[in-house]
Amino acid sequence: MKVLGLDTSTLMTTCGVIHGDKLIGEYSLSQDMSHSEKLVPMIKEVLEGLNLTINDIDIFGVATGPGSFTGLRIGLATVKAFAHLTNKPIVGVSTLEALAFNLPYNDIVVPMIDARRDRVYTAIYKWEGNSLEAILEPCILEVEELLDILDRDYNNIVVNGDGSIVFRDIIYDRLKGKVRFSTTGQNMCKASSICELALLKYNKNEVDDFYTLAPDYLIETQAQRELRERGK
Repeated sequence: MKVLGLDTSTLMTTCGVIHGDKLIGEYSLSQDMSHSEKLVPMIKEVLEGLNLTINDIDIFGVATGPGSFTGLRIGLATVKAFAHLTNKPIVGVSTLEALAFNLPYNDIVVPMIDARRDRVYTAIYKWEGNSLEAILEPCILEVEELLDILDRDYNNIVVNGDGSIVFRDIIYDRLKGKVRFSTTGQNMCKASSICELALLKYNKNEVDDFYTLAPDYLIETQAQRELRERGK
């Protein structure tokens, strides 16, 4: 089966295609959150380079967040349109799970996405054989609160994501020899990870409805906050 996956939840715009257990094409570009300009041309270039059309894709995978509100809406709208047009299944994948999936065969994997104001979007994952299991489900935490949890409960920790770059010194000062930092290429979500996770979820009948699949912001948008305040 051919799976097209993409992610627009952070600065990185990435799309790729796997065919069964083989990655056959991937394109990633980080440039000023210009997802609306870059995404569709990137998908077109990848498909044309593989001599494929959108109708050749069997499953569509997309990162559902957390991350940039606008970026997530662009990515989901694009994939939902493809799924609707081709009547093919769509599978949403947590951006944090996809980040953790970049680091197989490690013990405790902690992806971090910078959420501003000394907070991170994060989760805690553990590899059980070939399966990635969530110990702490995706959430938003103050960095110090996350470090308290990690320092108290875990060893052999690997961190990745842009949050691990922003807060690298703080993380190392607190966790010392308990923590390792990922390589540069593993700090951004990969389309190939989205594809593979989408296929795994599809095989477990974890398929989404393109009418109802929505971004997982983890925090309220400004519009939601204003609406809630008016309601008071």
